[in-house]
Amino acid sequence: MALVRLIPDDTNIPFMALRRVGPILAGLMALTSVILFFVPGLNYGIDFRGGIVVEVRTDGPADFPAMRSELTGLGLGDVALQQFGSPSEVLIRVESQDGKPGGQQAAVEAIRTMLEAEFPGSDIRRVESVGAEVSDELFVDGLTALAFAFVAMLVYIWFRFEWQFAVAAVGTLVLDALIGVGFFAVTTLPFNLSSVAALLTIIGYSINDKVVVFDRVRENLRKYKTMPLDELLNKSINDTLTRTIATSLTTFIAIAPLAVLGGESVSGFADAMMFGIVIGTLSSIFVASPLVYMLGDEQLRRGVQKEADAEVQARP
Repeated sequence: MALVRLIPDDTNIPFMALRRVGPILAGLMALTSVILFFVPGLNYGIDFRGGIVVEVRTDGPADFPAMRSELTGLGLGDVALQQFGSPSEVLIRVESQDGKPGGQQAAVEAIRTMLEAEFPGSDIRRVESVGAEVSDELFVDGLTALAFAFVAMLVYIWFRFEWQFAVAAVGTLVLDALIGVGFFAVTTLPFNLSSVAALLTIIGYSINDKVVVFDRVRENLRKYKTMPLDELLNKSINDTLTRTIATSLTTFIAIAPLAVLGGESVSGFADAMMFGIVIGTLSSIFVASPLVYMLGDEQLRRGVQKEADAEVQARP
């Protein structure tokens, strides 16, 4: 096991020497993400923008130029084609048809008729159609889910730890989520319900890592009552570093094949997760712990000591 150990047990890396750099850098990245959210904005997927997605399997490798030409001639507006998995699998994206007679169903039938006539043997595997009203509702529901997740995390950490830990954890989670939104804006990956699920998963993963670090901080606060807080935070981070790196690395390796081989329906989620794992791990070390330091030493130690005294009194 010593031969494959990634992090030595006796590391003493002075992470807190960068206690000002981490929060400032994360804040700048989050601010940039907010700006990118408005300009140029997110590439909203069919869930939030409305429209039609048709997954087609052709008889042999798809002829994209010919298929694009035929679809353009149907008069359905903007049309985009993308290879989906093998060369014979195609995703056809068509803008919303709500303003036209027959709406979405007429567009799907037009695509089906064209494929049967011009590309015999083609098979429509999947059709998704979302109207503008439904897409707006889904977008609001997605944001509401994120808001409830933050509130739930705040309540949980507040009861589990002292308020300094709760404020630091939730503040860091907000930064993580904003940076995740910036990732979608920069990469122009479709932002849809899968993206919201990815952000929620990132939040859950990130808070789990922070709870591990905070548990060790609270334990060390009881053991080392006179150790300066910056040294104690350094020790706590180093104590949990092996677990943090091992968990992040194994999760990253497990998700990587999905990003490479999962196809469009999965790769966006996987890409966001891989980015979120990196951001969540770094934020636990360079953002959450420095925020705990900034929120004060004396009250934090007093709260931990009061909790320890209560536990001693409760023993039979």
